[in-house]
Amino acid sequence: MPDPSNLPLDRAVLCTAPELGLLAIDGPDAEAFLQGQLSNDVMALAPAAVQRSSFNSAKGRMLATLDLWREGGGKFRALVAADVAEPLRKRLSMYVLRAKVTVTDVSTSHTLFGLGGADPAGTIRDALGAAPDPGHVATVDSATVVALHDGRIVVVAAAGAEALRMKLAAKTREVPPEVWRWLGIRAGVPVVGAATQDLFVPQTANFDLLGGVSFQKGCYPGQEIVARAQYLGRLKERMHLFHLDGPPPPPATKIYGDVFGEQACGTLVDAAPAPGGGSDGLAVVQLSALDGRLRVGSPDGPVLAALPLPYAIPAPASPTRPKL
Repeated sequence: MPDPSNLPLDRAVLCTAPELGLLAIDGPDAEAFLQGQLSNDVMALAPAAVQRSSFNSAKGRMLATLDLWREGGGKFRALVAADVAEPLRKRLSMYVLRAKVTVTDVSTSHTLFGLGGADPAGTIRDALGAAPDPGHVATVDSATVVALHDGRIVVVAAAGAEALRMKLAAKTREVPPEVWRWLGIRAGVPVVGAATQDLFVPQTANFDLLGGVSFQKGCYPGQEIVARAQYLGRLKERMHLFHLDGPPPPPATKIYGDVFGEQACGTLVDAAPAPGGGSDGLAVVQLSALDGRLRVGSPDGPVLAALPLPYAIPAPASPTRPKL
């Protein structure tokens, strides 16, 4: 099996419409509204910073993953999976009630470009004149440049998209959305789309390790379950990175292992073709199943080979019981 990590993308790559949607949350009460809905501390979000967060169900399971930033003047913008943008808008709007805030899906009025590969920030500087550091956002050449924490960059354009694309294309190699997704998968960053909604508590998808959860903020949907998993429980499953020979299975495909036999022991978060052949994927798997061989789709499906994540997964902690 060739190791895809040994097949570097020797220049920056450009993906038009990288399967992302864009939400606008505006109004005098926008900050307080988001603070009461999302897993991270929106009040602690600094200007020009990008914050990972999630919107969860009452069961504490993620309905969407977001990259959130302030647009200024009580305005916020959030990148989400394209196929949950409008459903998420509808669901958030249900909680607005009397708050002075509007939630709008502005995906169709903006064009999104994704950059990754070799030195995307340097490519942006060459093409547009400046680029923000990872985890920050800036307005450059009339576009919003969102530098994600994992090194990829999203460029958001409300106008002049084709001229912007030509500037970026002159410095990059244009690729399909699957390459953009593969880069995110190799970075160990989960994206919750329609197929995987309401399946994962944030910690099982490593969102706590990626800075997507605040355990000090106030209440939000599912907060009690998330806090209980952190302090009173012991995580039995975590997200890991795998390679398999063959095409990528669809998100939410079940994972099976020798330890569990016919019973599924995990769920695929996402997978994409790997440059070296086969596919790479992220899967939330029972920790006890990692002692044996894992397969995807069925107990006799393709074998999953473990790959290292770019961050460490801590050993399961013992429950923290309150003293009476």
